[in-house]
Amino acid sequence: MGFIIKGLDPAEFRPLFGLSDAALAARGVIRRTADKTPGFPCRITLEDAEPGETVLLLNYESHRAATPYRSSYAIYVRERAPKSQTFIDEIPPVMAHRPIALRIFDARGMLIGADLGRTGAETKAKIEEIFADPAAAYIHAHNAMHGCFAAEIRPGSSGANSRSHPMI
Repeated sequence: MGFIIKGLDPAEFRPLFGLSDAALAARGVIRRTADKTPGFPCRITLEDAEPGETVLLLNYESHRAATPYRSSYAIYVRERAPKSQTFIDEIPPVMAHRPIALRIFDARGMLIGADLGRTGAETKAKIEEIFADPAAAYIHAHNAMHGCFAAEIRPGSSGANSRSHPMI
């Protein structure tokens, strides 16, 4: 079964882009300059920021479902990210070389399982296996080491794409 991984919409973060460090701090946001790669995974482009690029470190509510599994945590976004990237049936660069925790949710936003992919190929195979179960409406990928939200994964174009869930 196919799947789609799409970066976050930059429009959600544009009001923060270009603000002074003091204005960002008042909102609980920190501007950082990437000094290595990997290390600053952008949730818009789903790539690591390059050394010298500025990123914003902020708290992001990744799971807005009205369930006990509602979730927020720190993420990075590139300050100059023009648009989100979409990956169809492939693992984005930001997830390819990191262990990825997969949290599996049903259409009500309830956690129904979890798995771990240690490599990009293993993560891809696990995603395909997960979506073979019709109860799996969507997956939230998290960086296994730090726990931060990496991306939402939805079933692909095989008709399962119409499954609804509380994130949208």
